[in-house]
Amino acid sequence: MSARTFDSTNGELTLEPRGEHLVAVCFTAMASPCEVLLPTIDRPTALQFGALVAQEAWRIEKKFSRYRADSVTAWIHANAGTPVDVDPETASLIDFASQCFQISDGLFDITSGILRHAWKFDGSDRLPEPKTIERLLPLIGFDKLQWRSPRLLLPIGMELDFGGIGKEYAVDRAYDVLAANRRDPFLINFGGDLRANRAPVYGSWQVGIERPDTEREATVILELEHGALATSGDSRRYLLKDGIRFGHILDPHTGWPVVNAPRSVTVAASSCTEAGLLATLALLQGTRASELLEREGVRYWLVR
Repeated sequence: MSARTFDSTNGELTLEPRGEHLVAVCFTAMASPCEVLLPTIDRPTALQFGALVAQEAWRIEKKFSRYRADSVTAWIHANAGTPVDVDPETASLIDFASQCFQISDGLFDITSGILRHAWKFDGSDRLPEPKTIERLLPLIGFDKLQWRSPRLLLPIGMELDFGGIGKEYAVDRAYDVLAANRRDPFLINFGGDLRANRAPVYGSWQVGIERPDTEREATVILELEHGALATSGDSRRYLLKDGIRFGHILDPHTGWPVVNAPRSVTVAASSCTEAGLLATLALLQGTRASELLEREGVRYWLVR
């Protein structure tokens, strides 16, 4: 039976047993189910560690969400056309986004989130009008920003969207917070993007890669001792028109979904941010997803 406690600032933490040896502290952040897995310990201690992770996830969500009027993202948008100096954490994310843009030849672009005004990936058959997409394309392009850390000038009409890196970044930051307070094994899982510090004493962490179009049915079970896994795919966000599936990974050059991409890509790396970047870059390659991952020399799993 689960036990619950409430964080009056942010939300609810739920404590749940997971088999004979584990306990999970569960919460919701970034529109995803999140959990911290710990070897079975007493309830107050488990909730204490879980709260550290949840508070860091909620902090990052509040700071960078495009849906909040009090976020850094909203502040940058409100000051479009005017140079602003951003804080060090925001500057580091923009620097990372700049590197992603360069190494992907412009395919990974945090300014492409503006395409959400055209695309609604709700499982329906409603495709946007091509002219709607064409009107948005001039507002896309990281190279159109004036960026020299920490000073940013966002052209009027353009937007930033940290959603493509935010959840994986949150995993890594929460990992650092918990690792500074706990030496025993733990695994942090934010909506399928996860990172573990070491294996539990009884074996390894069992991680399932979800089969697309199912409810928590695993296509393969991985054994993880330490490190990170991140998955990118279209199982939840897509459109279906005349038998053709349009996934939510968009090519910022065309404004349309990437053609013939795998249904999901899972990548193992030392950090969740690195794993998530490689998984997304692979999807952006479409049929050449495995070629990119082979060049990078990482372990990966494709589901087509």
